[in-house]
Amino acid sequence: MGIRDSVIAALGEAADPTRAAQQQAYMKSAMPCFGVSVPQCRRIAGSVFRAHPLPDAPAWEAVILELWRKAARREERYAAVELLLFGCYAKWLEPARLPVVEELVVTGAWWDFVDPIASRGVGTMLAAHPGPTKAVLREWANDDDIWKRRTAILAQLRAKRATDTALLADAIRPSIGEPEFFLRKAIGWALREYSRTDPAWVTEFVGAHAGLSDLSRREALKLLQRGKRRPHPQN
Repeated sequence: MGIRDSVIAALGEAADPTRAAQQQAYMKSAMPCFGVSVPQCRRIAGSVFRAHPLPDAPAWEAVILELWRKAARREERYAAVELLLFGCYAKWLEPARLPVVEELVVTGAWWDFVDPIASRGVGTMLAAHPGPTKAVLREWANDDDIWKRRTAILAQLRAKRATDTALLADAIRPSIGEPEFFLRKAIGWALREYSRTDPAWVTEFVGAHAGLSDLSRREALKLLQRGKRRPHPQN
């Protein structure tokens, strides 16, 4: 069996019909589920991927898209995302893959797909290929599609001291006045995570942008207001 058939067979063996109904309802998904948890799905997918190594980037891309486009259940798409993010193929996460990322983000159109793609996939690409990736993220930050905007906002979620604050600000500003919950939440989340590294920058950014929603502002300052981190000048 190939990768897709092996993934489907393994997910089928682990399926839990009761959990599947609950999972589909929780995700508000039109696509049915196997009822396999995300950690379990990750383990299953990883086992299959290790047993079926791929020879090159075109083959890797083709399997990602086959898993994604032919998916009958949500976990098959989780497996596609896991293949995109699979560690031994990180070298293939380069700007040439951005059309694949864009397809997954736009057609997935929900946080459970978009958030790991943004923070782990695009984040890895950004670290390795900053120039062209930053240019695309600045375009996406102004796109009509909210999930491309969310991807731009969350792409540096794991960057810590490597965060490009100019890019972070450019990703956030176009969405500050948007009423969309998933954009407001993403803004707050991105700022909250960066407050662990540079609370002074986050405090200054929030203070300078009065148009931030209450949700974004509350999330951004959550750690600071709890006293876990206090603003201090950057050395």
